[in-house]
Amino acid sequence: MHSPLSPTSIHPPFSAYSNGVEVPAGQKLVVCSGQLGIEKDGTVPVTASEQAELCFDNIAAILAEAGLGLEHVVRINAYVSAREHLRPYMDVRNKRFSPPFPASTLMIVSGFARPEFVVEVEVIAAGPASEV
Repeated sequence: MHSPLSPTSIHPPFSAYSNGVEVPAGQKLVVCSGQLGIEKDGTVPVTASEQAELCFDNIAAILAEAGLGLEHVVRINAYVSAREHLRPYMDVRNKRFSPPFPASTLMIVSGFARPEFVVEVEVIAAGPASEV
């Protein structure tokens, strides 16, 4: 299992994430491309929270194919297209993860390839190589 790194000499995280994460030697790494809130049939929900739920569902499916789960995520990069999408995204992220929290970055971007998308999430996961 990964170890959170949050030195007392720096400001603590603002939410449910770690300032850094140490991955033990010999772990299998899985790098996920950015996932959008889109159903298999191409349906895109309207709200940021629904899109965030789908992003994490899609990530969970990718990780499962590698024998891992969301509990193995060590790094999250997330992007939202407006400030009002920050809280809905964070609420979804915070309910999906428990300690030790992954490292996380959340950015506001000007948009995505299609205007209906408002959230995109990419992750790095690390787990025991024996879980393949």
